[in-house]
Amino acid sequence: MANKGLGRGLGSLLGILDDDNEVQKQEAHSPVQNQFDGEEVVDLNMGLIDINPNQPRKNFDPTALSELAVSIKTHGLIQPILVTPRGDRYLIVAGERRFRASKLAEKKTIKAIIRELDETQVKEIALLENIQRQDLNPIETARALKELGEAYGWTQEALADRLGKSRSVIANTLRLLTLCPEVIDLIEKGKLSAGHARSLVVVTNPEVQLKLANQVINNKLTVRDMENAVKQVDKTERKVIKSKPQMSMEMREFVDIMEHKFSTKINVKGNDNKGKIIINYYNQDDLNRIYDIIASIHN
Repeated sequence: MANKGLGRGLGSLLGILDDDNEVQKQEAHSPVQNQFDGEEVVDLNMGLIDINPNQPRKNFDPTALSELAVSIKTHGLIQPILVTPRGDRYLIVAGERRFRASKLAEKKTIKAIIRELDETQVKEIALLENIQRQDLNPIETARALKELGEAYGWTQEALADRLGKSRSVIANTLRLLTLCPEVIDLIEKGKLSAGHARSLVVVTNPEVQLKLANQVINNKLTVRDMENAVKQVDKTERKVIKSKPQMSMEMREFVDIMEHKFSTKINVKGNDNKGKIIINYYNQDDLNRIYDIIASIHN
């Protein structure tokens, strides 16, 4: 796919995208010039700018934002944000953190570079910004990579080439999405590192995954400790028992609705295409109550 519209290329964007240690850079007292790396910088009304709803980064540290806001209020904004026109408004492509902090600082305008970009380029640059600054947690990165690949038919090789990463890095990051929801939640909360999580992907049994993950957290195990723990797990324990396949999210929601309706435990054997639904009852009253519910539906 042609990489048109990116101007001087992704490499030249890094000056705009790189806002690591933003507070320290703000304290350097350097004013924003009328041009930034050859592109014109303009003052945009904050009210005309929209946050990108597809921004890969979902979490912004409130304390860090407050610190940056104080710096912006004192010294002004050092690096402009990057926006693209959308009708009579502007969409943030890079610099949402700076935009949020400027709002906290009660700024009415913000320094910005305006560039015409299509949707593919917006997604690509937004992802690149966060990856270069290592602002995304591993799951946010994996989901963004998956979205890019699915939306534009990019292979892992294509993703690696466009983002300047090796194919193995892309593949290992995407594999994190195969972990069970409970472990993914631990990664997103920062309780489990990407290194620990990558050691877990060979374990497909969700119960064993969660057990090992909790061992890491409770015992402060290193990545090497985790790798050794995974090796010690019996191979039969690593696998998901075929008679108990994982339910899809839709099936889980369906079971929750049934359990609420019947006020009892519901077991599902099978998958979304074929299986059995078992309604549990524990005494005669339970059975009569379930019968009455089913009879009322039938009538």
